[in-house]
Parts: sequence; C-alpha cells; structure tokens
Amino acid sequence: MPDTTIGFIGLGNMGMPMARRLVESGHTVRGFDANATALEVLASHGGVAGGDVTEVADCADVLILMLPNSDIVEKVLIDEGVAQHVSPEALIVDMSSSVPGRTRALAETLEDKYQVRLIDAPVSGGVKGAVAGTLTIMVGGDDAAVKEAEPVLQILGRMVRTGAVASGHALKALNNLLSATHLLVTSEAMHIGRRFGIDTEVMLDAINGASGRIGSTENKWPNFVVSETYDSGFALQLMLKDMRIAQQLAREVNLSVPLTDRSVELWSAAAQELSPTADHTEIARWSGLR
Repeated sequence: MPDTTIGFIGLGNMGMPMARRLVESGHTVRGFDANATALEVLASHGGVAGGDVTEVADCADVLILMLPNSDIVEKVLIDEGVAQHVSPEALIVDMSSSVPGRTRALAETLEDKYQVRLIDAPVSGGVKGAVAGTLTIMVGGDDAAVKEAEPVLQILGRMVRTGAVASGHALKALNNLLSATHLLVTSEAMHIGRRFGIDTEVMLDAINGASGRIGSTENKWPNFVVSETYDSGFALQLMLKDMRIAQQLAREVNLSVPLTDRSVELWSAAAQELSPTADHTEIARWSGLR
C-alpha cells in the first residue's frame, strides 16, 4: 500500500507516535484531535492537520481511530457524521480500547446503514512500543478486511489475528486485566519484602530469574516504580476501564471470577484516592501506603 492516505483520529500519548511512524513510512497521514497543539505537532512531523473529523474521513483509504472509549468512538462515527463521509472502499480500524459488545453492534450498524467496513485492532506495548513500532496489535474482523489493513498495521507492530470483529477488543481487556492484577500483587509482594528488610534490587534480580518473573517485575517496577517516575503513559483510569470490560465479559459468559472482582475493587479504591490523571503504575505506591 504505497503512499496510502491514512486518516488518524486521536493524537494522544499513543496516537501521536503511531501517526508519526506512518508518516515516516511514506504514507500521507491526515489527522485530527480535539487538542490543537497535537495538530501542530503532527504537522511539524510531516503530517496534515485536518480541520475536523469529517475532513479527515473524506480522503482516507484507511481511517484509524485511537480514542479513549466506545462512547467517543460512537460519537465520532455516528453523531459527528464520520460514517457518512468514509468511502465504501475505505476501511475503518478501531484501535481504541472499546467494549466488545458495542464494537460488534457498531460494525453491524456501519455495514447495514452506511456500507462501511470496520475492524478492531487494539494495542498493547505502551508509549515505548508505539514509538518503536513494536506494539502487539490484536486484530478482529473479516479476513479480507484484515488482510487489507495488514500493510499499515505492520508498520506499528506485530499483528495477532484474534477472530471475528470485537474479539480484539475482548482480548485487549483480558490482557489488561492480567497486567493490572499482576502489577498489584507484585507490588504487595515487593512491599512485604521491603518491610522485612530485603533490598528492592535484590528482590527484582532474584524474581526475574525465578518462577515469579512477569512483566511487572521485568518492566514496570524497574522502569517506573523504583525510579518513582510513575510515567508509563497509560492512565490508571484507563486501566480500570479495561478491567471492568473484562469483568463484564465474565458476566456475559456466566463465569464466576472472584479474583477479578477483588482486583477491580482494589483498583477502584485506588482510583478514588489518587489523582484523576494518575498513571496506572501509581497503584504500586498506593498499595504500599495501605
């Protein structure tokens, strides 16, 4: 897909470096964000700042959405008229963290009412992965549509085919449920060890060579907690949103998940006590104060 025109709506912490990679790969990227500064940054890196979401949609071969939740995705596509401006030959790729059931319903509405195709392709890997192009992209949708999106998505990271539309959003929520829960229990274990008198670096070194090794000990604690920067680029509120999506999925498939329920309860408590803009890694600091 040489010089594909890509529309990109949502130029936040993740969206901006993703859009930049697409520009650097030789594609024309026309973007929009509610933040005017983000549009200036995109233009400074060779992208084109769109005047509004419909202008971005008008000329897109592929339209990528990187938005906070299903409410905003639906507002942009339906209420703000983007679905009416996308060419039937174009493809919408929802890379947001959306609710799977709503994604499935939205895909049906877009196809039936507007003759527009949608696939879901949420990501994991954080800002670092977005910058480096090493994201894990969980892709759900029609085989032909996914194949069509592949040349663009491969610029951003490693694609994992998850199944039908909305399966990517389901797997993203389950991944973040795991990520959140093991970060919390890792933090509890580290605080226990610290109070007992074991050095933090010693614990991490031992655990990372033993059976307790996990992403929280290999990445989040060394890079964001020990340094006390708490700046992974992914908000606690967004992590909690994804956990609740996974919890709701369990309800929908009639599965009892007591550990999930307790983890959501604790993360909810942290969200009440910490700043609304807190990074999700601040759960580690919060757990040590209890």
